[in-house]
Amino acid sequence: MTQGQLAEAFSAERSTSVPLISSWESTTSPKPPPTARLEQYARFFATVRSAEEGTFRLLTVDELNTAERLAYEELLDQLTTLRPELPGQRGAHLTAAPHSKGLWQFPDSYNIVIVCARLPRDLMHSMGSYTDPNDPDYVDLYTYADPDALIELFGHIRAVNSVSNVRFKTVDQLERDDYTAHLVLLGGVDWNRLTRELLERVDVPVEQITRPTTEEPSGFEVTDEHGPRMYSPTVRGGRLLEDVAHFYRGENPFNVARTVTICNGMYGRGTYGAVRALTDAKFRGRNDDYVRNQLDRHGVYSLLMRVQVVAGQVVTPDWTVAETRLHEWPEAAS
Repeated sequence: MTQGQLAEAFSAERSTSVPLISSWESTTSPKPPPTARLEQYARFFATVRSAEEGTFRLLTVDELNTAERLAYEELLDQLTTLRPELPGQRGAHLTAAPHSKGLWQFPDSYNIVIVCARLPRDLMHSMGSYTDPNDPDYVDLYTYADPDALIELFGHIRAVNSVSNVRFKTVDQLERDDYTAHLVLLGGVDWNRLTRELLERVDVPVEQITRPTTEEPSGFEVTDEHGPRMYSPTVRGGRLLEDVAHFYRGENPFNVARTVTICNGMYGRGTYGAVRALTDAKFRGRNDDYVRNQLDRHGVYSLLMRVQVVAGQVVTPDWTVAETRLHEWPEAAS
């Protein structure tokens, strides 16, 4: 088939020209395509149905049958492995978990550790016997911050990483080898000190500002070419109407062959919203596609978002809606 026919198929999802494909396939000076484009190649060549009756098109992953899905995943794995990491593209080797299971599926079978904070002692004391290890009614999970986000995420990660050892711990329970696994951090800098330390170590123009008190919302400060800007939650009459949350994915600074993912909000419902964006069955597919097509060019990206709270309940953020996205880094692809 010709490069023009391939461009016809790819353009249904994202504008593609013949010169662009030619630059990827050049035998003298090739330009490696972005990971999202490799995913299109794998999907197209996984099935003869992509070119049936002289019509060139891309099937979705859900449209592939079992044999085609296997071919797709094998092709994607091969193409991703072959793609070189170019100068200035830190973290490119961390991208492209199989698209069918989303961004919470990791590309290998190594350990995954979800890290939460412990509740401050004054809050644990207010909960009575359930948080006292010496009491017969003690329940360890009551001492965790962000239990909603933890329960939601732990089950989902276990489901899509069936051969991996998935564990959850509080920061104070971490052992030396935990730091070099795939790390998933829940909760903000106020209580989760590992979130605070890792955000200081990674190169991202977003800083979470510590809340002076639990009643004062503070916010996330973004510094870019437009100068510093603060994004804060909306609290009226003591009720949280809208939180601000942050999703970050990049290489683990303690082991560059593994990843670190941070889901944090100014309040617990922001953290829960950042998690639900990629676990909620109604939204995870479109949010996953948005990240892969717009942000995941080098395997390192950050998204600051609004999380709506209605009658005390978290509404899952839709990243395809511009008003939901407060800041993206790197800037979304055109």
